[in-house]
Amino acid sequence: MPSLSAFKNVVVFDHPLIQHKLTYMRDRATSHRPFRALLYQIAGLMVFEVTRSLPTKAVEVDTPVEKTLGTRLSAKITVVPVLRSGLGMAEGILEMMPEARVGHLGLARDEKTLQPTVYLRRLPNDLDAGPVILVDPMLATGGSASEAVGMLLAAGAKDLRMICLVAAPEGIRRMEKDHPGVLIYTAAIDRQLNERGFIVPGLGDAGDRMYGTE
Repeated sequence: MPSLSAFKNVVVFDHPLIQHKLTYMRDRATSHRPFRALLYQIAGLMVFEVTRSLPTKAVEVDTPVEKTLGTRLSAKITVVPVLRSGLGMAEGILEMMPEARVGHLGLARDEKTLQPTVYLRRLPNDLDAGPVILVDPMLATGGSASEAVGMLLAAGAKDLRMICLVAAPEGIRRMEKDHPGVLIYTAAIDRQLNERGFIVPGLGDAGDRMYGTE
């Protein structure tokens, strides 16, 4: 279940199963294969609450016994992972919500300036047709997340929310400043960033740990 945080635009998931899996992900001894599986599983668990407010419509369905009323999603849902580490989370979300569309944003962080550079942008033309879920495992400085949100808003997104695995206070404050209307869902708010812009205690570089490229 989610819990309140000190930040007004952040929802923290303190569910025991999510925290159990996150602890394995933090462990440096966890290799890339189980790391990917854990990321996939946590994203699938988190998406239930993230999608609680999705718009629905009543529909009639003919069961083997009789006709009855049911509920279906009434808007186009778009999942947008930030490459490359966001792909693992997107797959977990799509397992639960296969009807969603997928856009892609490629942003690379300059390790000296810590500023993001955009190298890929592939998005549906009608992002305003329904909720958009931005996914990126790490919210560190907030530079890439803020840039991604800005791109999605410029592309027409109206209902925008973000899922990350671990967030740093610095990144949350950046997002609150730049995009106060975007709700952030995370499994943990860690202590701080180090001098390299990595989350502490964190879990290392999510992309490298996912694909074994440390």
